[in-house]
Amino acid sequence: MSGENQQFATRCIHAGQSPDPTTGAIMTPIYQTSTYVQTSPGEFIENYDYSRSANPTRTALEANVASLEGGKHGIAFSSGVASLAACIHLLKSGDHVLLCDDVYGGTFRMFNNVFAQLGIQFSRVDMTDLDATRAAMTDQTKLVWLETPTNPTLKVIDIEAVAQIAHDHGALCVADNTFASPYLQNPLALGADIVSHSCTKYLGGHSDLVGGILLTSSSELAEKLHYVQNAVGAVPAPMDCFLLLRSTKTLHVRMERHCENAGKIADWLTGQDGIERVIYPGLDSHPQHRIAAKQMRGFGGMITMTLKGGLPASRRFLETLKLFSLAESLGGVESLVEHPAIMTHASVDADKRAALGIDDGLVRLSCGIEDAGDLIADLEQALDAAKTV
Repeated sequence: MSGENQQFATRCIHAGQSPDPTTGAIMTPIYQTSTYVQTSPGEFIENYDYSRSANPTRTALEANVASLEGGKHGIAFSSGVASLAACIHLLKSGDHVLLCDDVYGGTFRMFNNVFAQLGIQFSRVDMTDLDATRAAMTDQTKLVWLETPTNPTLKVIDIEAVAQIAHDHGALCVADNTFASPYLQNPLALGADIVSHSCTKYLGGHSDLVGGILLTSSSELAEKLHYVQNAVGAVPAPMDCFLLLRSTKTLHVRMERHCENAGKIADWLTGQDGIERVIYPGLDSHPQHRIAAKQMRGFGGMITMTLKGGLPASRRFLETLKLFSLAESLGGVESLVEHPAIMTHASVDADKRAALGIDDGLVRLSCGIEDAGDLIADLEQALDAAKTV
């Protein structure tokens, strides 16, 4: 059976990887080398000359994740924001980028503090409002960047509709698929030109590496992005690529448990005293629940909620949790919790945070794969503590 006809679980384990032809090793080796012997000046073995340009461990990773996203090309980077920067390098001074309004704080920082001074213009719009999205497009808009579900308020954006809007204006559509993972959602199949991941999150899944990757089916875009990858040099180390290949082998089973736990926890949180609002795409109360059901295979492991009592209550809640570790990042096998206004989205201006509802009572949960009952018990005791503030 050819790779493109294999099911997702099989591709997780086999895509892009074959037993090592020299030793028969079942795992792709860590090619811990900086350079490669040439048979004659300019004549390379398998096109490998220098590990910034290409590395066999990285090649296997890029092919593996490209297969999972249903793409033809993968371009790996040292971090998720390095992937973002590579996309921006496709642009020139004077070009305009349209961002979804609720976006990872590091993405906003990149546009606002790094590339704006180089003449890359950007603006933000609520992409759940398609009319507003159309109205925000300009003659200079060359790239539309969306996250779905968004970080941290978990808005769900209709990828197919927004990609069509971008294409109608001659712009590229890039979808950050970090929160969903390729197991739950494949934006390329919905019209996106490029998919971005912070591999640090669900793809890595074990909170032990940092990485990023871009996926596309366009050979033209892949060639440009590979050029940027080599020219700028923000490439992942072979060991990180090896760890990612280890992790994608279990992506499907991990994501099933993440979704199962988050669904149980979201149901339990709904209606609990001390909680003003629970946001989870799998709840009927979510404003874009129908869109999530249409374009996702499951609703993910992320939950956002607003605690009554503002910062004092949320601080007590966060300090009292035991199984949920207070830390930035997400998508690991262990459950994490964070306070977006103070932590991941501190770089976003306070007025913009307030407009999005990122206030002092907002808390983001990354539900791990522990026993759901134990996680709920931990949340219950922390909520009880928060009520005493």
